[in-house]
Amino acid sequence: MCGLFINAEPSLWQSSTKSMRIDGVVTSIRMETFFWNILQEIACRDGLSISQLISRLYLESLDADHDIGNFTSFLRVCCGRYLSMVADGLLQRDAMDPLEGMDSAQLIKTEADTQATRLKRISAPSASGVNKH
Repeated sequence: MCGLFINAEPSLWQSSTKSMRIDGVVTSIRMETFFWNILQEIACRDGLSISQLISRLYLESLDADHDIGNFTSFLRVCCGRYLSMVADGLLQRDAMDPLEGMDSAQLIKTEADTQATRLKRISAPSASGVNKH
């Protein structure tokens, strides 16, 4: 199992810093190449640059009164959720349809239901009394 992760391209976990202007303030964000690649994919779906996507996420988070004290972690979670929704079939990765026009409330509900079902399945004891993993 570990070979799947250990033998991956090392450049994926190398960090790089990108500077951008968010709400008129120059800021720097440091993340691994893997996450920058996913953000690029998400941005492309809506015809945005990475800087435009990040600025939009930041401003919309403020509008929603979210505590974004660790904004870089928020961005990593956005990437993980995007890939999880693709894996669960909620989004089509190859279609590259814009995300902006999608029914986000319904997607979030379905995502939560899918996650709850998955957690219930993996935490339920098997017939032998050992959890399935």
